[in-house]
Amino acid sequence: MHAMKKIGFLSFGHWTPSPQSQTRSAADALLQSIELAVAAEELGADGAYFRVHHFARQLSAPFPLLAAIGARTRRIEIGTAVIDMRYENPLYMAEDAGAADLIAGGRLQLGISRGSPEQVIDGWRHFGYAPAEGQTEADMARQHTEVLLDVLKGEGFAQPNPRPMFPNPPGLLRVEPHAAGLRERIWWGSSSNATAVWAAKLGMHLQSSTLKNDETGEPFHVQQAKQIRAYRAAWQEAGHSRTPRVSVSRSIFALVSDMDRLYFGRSGQDGDQIGFIDDRTQAIFGRSYAAEPETLVRQLAQDEAIAEADTLLLTVPNQLGVDYNAHVIETILTQVAPALGWR
Repeated sequence: MHAMKKIGFLSFGHWTPSPQSQTRSAADALLQSIELAVAAEELGADGAYFRVHHFARQLSAPFPLLAAIGARTRRIEIGTAVIDMRYENPLYMAEDAGAADLIAGGRLQLGISRGSPEQVIDGWRHFGYAPAEGQTEADMARQHTEVLLDVLKGEGFAQPNPRPMFPNPPGLLRVEPHAAGLRERIWWGSSSNATAVWAAKLGMHLQSSTLKNDETGEPFHVQQAKQIRAYRAAWQEAGHSRTPRVSVSRSIFALVSDMDRLYFGRSGQDGDQIGFIDDRTQAIFGRSYAAEPETLVRQLAQDEAIAEADTLLLTVPNQLGVDYNAHVIETILTQVAPALGWR
């Protein structure tokens, strides 16, 4: 078992003009995300992570948000879980990420992946990307990823203009600004064992979400724990000198107030759910947890994947507002996490 070293939150940044929502516009979603990250840092949480979805009433452009949070905070890790690499220009992304990381003083932890089913058909085509002949969209995402990882090393590759507008340093030029160490803080969001092994070979950390390809028919947390062990074995085999990190995300609510019971009293599922993420892939979705703190401690202690990971991301119901979400995070940090070995 790996000690639970870090606990952060993961927000999808949903917004809707509905009167029931505390987050009624894109501006609300962005500004409240910044405030929640500031509040989480004050509470002692370790990370503020955000999901990226295109063509949706959710967070989509991560780098202005990450940079703003970086300017308002000092200690907390700031990350994504995940950016869909089918949509990304890897060189432009390296500039944006480098700038945001420098503003944050080297605290970015970027989760990227091949992406999940989106709101529109082949949305990446509208962004100007299409798989090459004989390639799938997943191949394209992994290709964009390999270019990004290469560029983030900070080595020169572009031929300088012999008559430049400004004087150049000697040799081939790299994308600027370069953020030293960011290449070592890239995570791959993986839903299969094979892509977890691929990520390990490339020296990326692993983000495993609440959804996984159903590869063995076993309970979700058991399959996820096996995926993590396969990833760690592949990392060791690849001979990297760094220690790999692994995060899992969970919906966990401690019921300590009447409001908690009103919102989540009936939402703790006893079991996993099975569904299809596309025509061919059966997926297994992990359960959510909602109970009194002492019950949560017992339930979470049985979760093999939480035991294997070093980082836990708590998915937050962002439309319930900053104050309530800060309460959700604080309750887990104070009444549940210490019994799981946090800190």
